[in-house]
Amino acid sequence: MTDPLDEAGSVGGARGGDDSEAGPSGTPSRRIDLSGTVVEYAVRHSDEATRARIDVDVHGVTVVLPAGARLRAEEFLREKASWVVEKHREFERYRERVPDRTFEPGESFPVLGTERELVVEPARRNELTEETIRLRRSAVEQSSVKRALENFYRSLARAEFTERADSYAPRMGVEYGGIEIRNQKTKWGSCSSSGTLGLNWRLMQAPPAIVDYIVVHELAHLREMNHGEAFWAIVEEFDPEWEQHRAWLREHSAELVFSEEDL
Repeated sequence: MTDPLDEAGSVGGARGGDDSEAGPSGTPSRRIDLSGTVVEYAVRHSDEATRARIDVDVHGVTVVLPAGARLRAEEFLREKASWVVEKHREFERYRERVPDRTFEPGESFPVLGTERELVVEPARRNELTEETIRLRRSAVEQSSVKRALENFYRSLARAEFTERADSYAPRMGVEYGGIEIRNQKTKWGSCSSSGTLGLNWRLMQAPPAIVDYIVVHELAHLREMNHGEAFWAIVEEFDPEWEQHRAWLREHSAELVFSEEDL
């Protein structure tokens, strides 16, 4: 299951080979006026590309050209101007919704959809209350608030995801092989052929119903390893509001970005 970050647009040709690298990172940036909108972009030449294409994602716009191509990037961008502007604006809006966090005591962070104040104090263990996330001062001093908080989310995630998977699996008539807490930036969950569920710890920020949806989604793959009608029928049986939950993720996924490093 992916979020909008994994739905980066590409037009003009198929991805292939090592061309999965996206974004203008480390590449000189250029500017072009597309129908009144100034767009920054980068150009990358690829020996693997067979056709020119334009990639747009949260990092920006990149024109990928086959080695030796005569096509000029500017011409290609103007040809696809309306699509490029639309996708560019979409990702700009996404970035605007990403929380601006300082990772300081007193700041609030969501746990299962409920905002809680971050407290750093001398204590023997980290603790979650109805209103606070309480981190051990020693854990923070050994690393940082951000690292200690991420580790706390991960520990909460393992217990929470396991409890929910153990609840749903028998009812769905499946057995899973284990849970791996993942750190992927663009994927909420996965299910391997061996039955291992990979679940993103950032989901611990989302409301419980959203966590349930992802757990049900991945467990359903143990019966149907595709996204066909039979698969969605299984998901709907155990999460009748799955469409609303998927829509919530698409709308609010930016709010689950933990820090700028996630982008």
